Formats: sequence, structure tokens, C-alpha cells
Amino acid sequence: MKIYTRRGDTGETALFGGGRTSKDDTRVEAYGTVDELNAAIGNASVHVTLAATRERLALLQSDLFAIGAHLATPPPRTGRKPPALPELPAGRAAAMETWIDEAMEAAPPLRSFILPAGSPGAGGLHLARAVCRRAERRVVTLARAEPVDPVIIRHLNRLSDYLFAAARLENLECGHPDREWSGDP
Repeated sequence: MKIYTRRGDTGETALFGGGRTSKDDTRVEAYGTVDELNAAIGNASVHVTLAATRERLALLQSDLFAIGAHLATPPPRTGRKPPALPELPAGRAAAMETWIDEAMEAAPPLRSFILPAGSPGAGGLHLARAVCRRAERRVVTLARAEPVDPVIIRHLNRLSDYLFAAARLENLECGHPDREWSGDP
């Protein structure tokens, strides 16, 4: 099977469920940034030393595929049946809150802002967190113009918090103290 179709050579792409739109459309920006986040998490996971974190990241990557499918699907046109979509991870935000609490309880108390640094795994998680925040902004922009399931925004908001907490835990595991921001140049 060839992976190129040449149908996107004019700057348009197909949407799930039918229709085409510009590749810089708000919807494409939203699901494209979620895809970038998925790749950033995959990259971080190869550097993470904690098995439980790697397992959670794999689960979260699967969640992001479901979220991307929903974002790539505009509301159906009148008279058209919506396509079958994977279930959104509605309960995952609560699970992530538990993971966040566990990580933050294990790490030293926060006394100031933490710079994104440390071990290779923590660095990758911090980068994924920044991409996650951008994905969240893109989805919020889309939600101002079109319906977006609130589960998606909640998931991305909690995910960025989890990635921060996981980065702190990874640094702790690797013996890299968090680098606190001092405000001094």
C-alpha cells in the first residue's frame, strides 16, 4: 500500500466522515497538534526509566489517537450518519489525578517554579508537557467555533499536569534534583 495519495498536494486534506478542508484549518491545527503531542510522548517514553510511567504513557498515547479521531470529525452534514468513532477516555482525567498525586507526594515539595531540565526522560516529558499545552490551546480555539466534547479539553489539561509530575518523578528516580528558577539572570 502506498502512503501517498497526492490529494493533499493543493494544501487541502480529507476529514473523517467526509469533506475536505485547508491544511491550516483550525480543526486540522487541533488534531495535528494532538498528533505532535503523541509523537513527543512516544519520544519521551524511550528515555523514561520508570516502568509504570512508560506503561501509563502508552495508555495515554492510545487515548490521544481516540481524541485525534474525534477532533478530525466535523459534525455530520444534514442527512448524513456520523462515522463510528473510538470511545473518548472519559475516566482518564480522574486516573491521571491519582498518578499526579502519587508523583507529587514522592517528589520534594514545590518551593518555586521548576525549569524544564534534568534527566533525558524528564527533559522529554517536559517537552511533551509544553506541546500538550499548545494542543490544549488549539483545541480551545476550535471549541470557540465548533462543538468539542469537554472530555477532550479536560483530558489535555490534566495530561499536561501529569507530564509535569511524571518529569519530577523521573528526575527523582534518576538522582537529578529539580532545577528551580531563581529569577536571577
